[in-house]
Amino acid sequence: MFMGEYQHTIDAKGRLIIPARFREELGERFVATRGLDNCLFVFPMAEWQSLEARLRELPFTRADARAFVRFFFSGAAELEVDAQGRVLIPENLRSYARLERDVVIIGVSSRVEIWSRSEWEAYQAKADQSYEELAEKIIDF
Repeated sequence: MFMGEYQHTIDAKGRLIIPARFREELGERFVATRGLDNCLFVFPMAEWQSLEARLRELPFTRADARAFVRFFFSGAAELEVDAQGRVLIPENLRSYARLERDVVIIGVSSRVEIWSRSEWEAYQAKADQSYEELAEKIIDF
C-alpha cells in the first residue's frame, strides 16, 4: 500500500527521484500515465496489468469508453529506475501534469500520484474545504 507525501524536484533532464519507500513497492519497472485532476498516476506492473484487464472489458461500442481508454493508454509509459533512484518522466507526461521543477509525490493506496507542487497546493486548498462533507458522503463510520 502506498501512503504519504514527499516533496521532490525534477532536474533539467526531466528526471525525478522516487522516494525509497515507493521504489520498494513499485519495483524497478512500473507504468506512469495521465491521471485525473492534472496529475500522473503511477502503477506497479501487477496493478497496471489488473487495471488493463478491467479496462479491456469496457464495451468498445461506447464512445465514452473508447475515449477514456485512448486517453489513458496513449499517455502511458513504462519507466525504469536508474542506479540513483531516478526515473525519466517523458515530456508528454511532464507537460500534461505541468511538472516543471517542484513536485509532490503522494501514495494513494494502490498507486502513486505525481503532482506539480502548485497544482497539489491548489487541489488541497479546494479539497480541505469539503473534506468532512466528502467523508460523510462516502464513508459510513
